[in-house]
Amino acid sequence: MSLSHFDPLANFRMFEDAVTRLVNEPRAARPWSPAVDIYETDNELVLKADLPDVDQKDINVHIENQTLTIAGERKFESEDSDKGYHRIERSYGNFQRSFSVPNAFDTDKISAEYKNGVLTVTLPKKEAAKPRQVKIEVKA
Repeated sequence: MSLSHFDPLANFRMFEDAVTRLVNEPRAARPWSPAVDIYETDNELVLKADLPDVDQKDINVHIENQTLTIAGERKFESEDSDKGYHRIERSYGNFQRSFSVPNAFDTDKISAEYKNGVLTVTLPKKEAAKPRQVKIEVKA
């Protein structure tokens, strides 16, 4: 009879290796999702999406039923067959992000700008939703 050493972390190491491979392998078959920052000012709601190497004609911004959707496609430059890629880590293909827009914002006055690979979508607040200050009178 032979004795063997029991390793309680063996299954965890297999899981850790699988996750590491998933993160480090090329993502060609997986869909991608652009990073988006959303912030609110006194007068508007602003969304900024990172869309590097996406042509403006390949971006679609629309709003329906208080849901803002940003969709598009980043195309892979496959016509350069003389390039010998060592690694392809950036994601390509179609993307879509949807965000719920509160009723306080005027979806009829939405505007979008695309500059230096960043899409900026702006929704102004409705007048009723803007903060206002009321002067208080003191009676003697």
